[in-house]
Amino acid sequence: MNPKILLLLGFFISASLIGCFSASTPGKEMAMPAVSSEWARTKLAKSPRHHEYVTVKNGTRDVLCWVVYPEVNDKAPAMVVIHDSSGLTDFGRLSADELAAQGYIAIAPDFLSGYGPSGGGTASFANDNDEGLALKKLPVDQVIGDVNAAAEYVKALPSANGKLVVLGFCWGGSQASIAACTRKDLQAVFVFYGWPPKPADGIKNIQCPVYGFYGEMDERVTVTVPQGQADMKAGGKIFEPVIYAGAGHGFMAHGESEYPGATPADRKAHDEAWVRLQGLLKGL
Repeated sequence: MNPKILLLLGFFISASLIGCFSASTPGKEMAMPAVSSEWARTKLAKSPRHHEYVTVKNGTRDVLCWVVYPEVNDKAPAMVVIHDSSGLTDFGRLSADELAAQGYIAIAPDFLSGYGPSGGGTASFANDNDEGLALKKLPVDQVIGDVNAAAEYVKALPSANGKLVVLGFCWGGSQASIAACTRKDLQAVFVFYGWPPKPADGIKNIQCPVYGFYGEMDERVTVTVPQGQADMKAGGKIFEPVIYAGAGHGFMAHGESEYPGATPADRKAHDEAWVRLQGLLKGL
């Protein structure tokens, strides 16, 4: 074989091996490129609703929250929106806005407040991997306290009518399940691809229905649904999950019509879940 060809082959094989070993180095987290959220910012910029940042107190801790007000002529129910494992992103803020469009005062806490570089929150992190690792280190009691601080703030607003629900996505869905076990003043809890309530978290304390939204292809999470149903039934509690055919994890974001590369299954799940959610919210 031509020596030049052999030299080129050796170069490409060496480069491939270096890439493989680099990607699998133990103890290192590989930063995955995130899909641009320009679509969410653009959509949010068109909203007619009033948005604002507020800071609530969890003891001595400051928690930055995004609040969106519905355009209504009467006092409105309130909703705590718990973000996914990427933190309070543009999608998280857009979600709060879209939920406020349903007549709810939506408050979305940034649970990473104070944990980013220079004491910042979600916006100060360099990538999703860093945010996810920081979330995993948050004390459970602190997260519960942050939820409660946001809930008490939004319930006390002059334009609130005293009714409260909690909704969460992914990591936030699991936190919403915990909120169902720790707060007795909730009208309902909505869990999007998060763990169902667990006996260890206090299923016996749940005073409201819990509604689940899951993707068929999200087996890591959806596999927990049958046990969740059994546990909730044994405790005499209401848990109504729906599993959407062909949908993956995060379909409420990945199924948005503006999301780049949305799959037909995710888009269908998004639309069906949104219709279901709207009906449930109106029935409270």
